[in-house]
Amino acid sequence: MADEIDIAIIGAGPAGLAAGVYAARGDRKTAIFERNILGGQIATTGDVENYPGFPEGVNGLDLALAMQAQAERFGAEIRYEHVTGITPGAEGSPFVLNTEDGQELSAKAVIVTAGADYNKLGVPGELELVGKGVSYCATCDAAFFRNVPVIIVGGGDAAVDEAIFTTRYASKVYLVHRREELRATRLLQDCLFANEKIEVIWNTVIETINGDDAVTSATLKNIVTGETRDLPVEAVFIFVGQTPNTSVLRGLVPLDPGGHAIVNLWMETPVSGLFVAGDIRAEAARQLVSAAGDGATAAIRAEHYIADHYGAPGS
Repeated sequence: MADEIDIAIIGAGPAGLAAGVYAARGDRKTAIFERNILGGQIATTGDVENYPGFPEGVNGLDLALAMQAQAERFGAEIRYEHVTGITPGAEGSPFVLNTEDGQELSAKAVIVTAGADYNKLGVPGELELVGKGVSYCATCDAAFFRNVPVIIVGGGDAAVDEAIFTTRYASKVYLVHRREELRATRLLQDCLFANEKIEVIWNTVIETINGDDAVTSATLKNIVTGETRDLPVEAVFIFVGQTPNTSVLRGLVPLDPGGHAIVNLWMETPVSGLFVAGDIRAEAARQLVSAAGDGATAAIRAEHYIADHYGAPGS
């Protein structure tokens, strides 16, 4: 097995790139594997205003490319390959990684930062208007929509919590829910119903999101009456769940009911030398800054693991 890596990082989003900076700077041979676009979800975000160090904000793709350059500066290698399997070796022995194109390589430690994909509504206008009023993170983007009406889609804790948060900025928040009762916890519901800026639209789905260069309205359909109408809004925040990219971890580490990997505060899984960081882990904050912190934490612990089992770099 000719291709041997010290630290293999699966996923080149903020968690993976931050892990790459720390791993490579520790003088470990580091490879970051990415099957889609570098930067993950942040690469499709226009302005990022809540990442420390950028008082005027920063373009999401520009930030991802800067993080890539920083990781590569210290020697990390970006590989556009899809890792399909991870096989642990005996205690203190390397992992075997398999890729979609049939390659096999070894890694002394593995950090999985494959992230999660936001569940989509699948309606016309949704994908076309991402970053132009369609968002999957109100915490990230609500401040761009001050004093204008917006829609929040969903009925769980995330949707209700983000609806309440968004009232700090929007003039009106419509919570659109396909059922006639919410799934959110009672405490959150009480806060929601007490907020005069929020109006719940029950038994309703979005049929289309409208606008050319920006969201101007959403076409709503009442699933009981069949009635449709256009609701003028300038943003649609969608919270209908996430699908974590944990297929490579299934049967290897414990997952929560939503499919997120369960780790400790050091991002360690029960498999020695295998770490999970970012949105793919359970109880993640699902923010750019916390994902980067997770990646750094995992890389620091991975270095400790390798030092304990294999010695210092070059030994």
